[in-house]
Amino acid sequence: MSYPSIPQYSFYLFTILAIFSLSLKTCTSVPSKLVNVSMAETDPLLPAVATWYGDPAGAGSDGGACGYGNDVRNPPFSAMVSAGNSNLFKGGKGCGACYQVICKENLACSEVPITMTITDECPGTCGDGAPFHFDLSGTAFGALAKPGQADLFRGAGIINIGYKRVSCNYPQTTVTFKIDAGSNPSYFSCVIEFENGDGDLDLVELRPSGSDQWLPMKQSWGANWKIDLVPPQVIAPFSIRLTPLDSKKTLIAENVIPVDWAPGKSYRSLVNF
Repeated sequence: MSYPSIPQYSFYLFTILAIFSLSLKTCTSVPSKLVNVSMAETDPLLPAVATWYGDPAGAGSDGGACGYGNDVRNPPFSAMVSAGNSNLFKGGKGCGACYQVICKENLACSEVPITMTITDECPGTCGDGAPFHFDLSGTAFGALAKPGQADLFRGAGIINIGYKRVSCNYPQTTVTFKIDAGSNPSYFSCVIEFENGDGDLDLVELRPSGSDQWLPMKQSWGANWKIDLVPPQVIAPFSIRLTPLDSKKTLIAENVIPVDWAPGKSYRSLVNF
């Protein structure tokens, strides 16, 4: 019986190792496009539609129905905002909630998700058709497009998107209270903004100076909350306790409204969710 020579053994061993290496490469190396498709298919995205309003490179409107004013244009919102239909706006209780959206069906879609905040209400035709309708700012809508195709993409009109609720994250930003211009010693009203986490609010309470009692504030409109003051019992400085709509976590901004508070002023707290 003859046996292969040493050179033959080396040839066989080399061939076996090459085949084994090729099989490993074939099993573990998958084109990135296929990986992206697989990941996208497992994402917990829900169907919705999107449009845009305002200036092509703008912030939709000046705060709109939530009352954030020109803050929608500046950090941390940075014009990455949207109006929402009734299922998203929730009578104002949806103000401040953050969502991730992505589009894939239009040829100009980047297929890269963006995150934006609900800052306005989309009435009228936003109630027709899909149960969830995002009316994005021109800036946010353009951010869904491939580089250099934002203007072309905005001409698409209404598009199908996927969306999911995400936590708001405003680095190095604390909750801010903007005092309404109509506030006075007998009436206190403020817009509350920049809440991390849930972003929205279900309950706001005020504690006067020298008291351990939390007084419930009423939602006036959008992100604006109000309370009637009865001096001398209800006097500043005021602490304010916030409770989000879903998680029900609480946050207390101690003495955030000073003794000399004034209408039209903004007071930034030291805390955030």
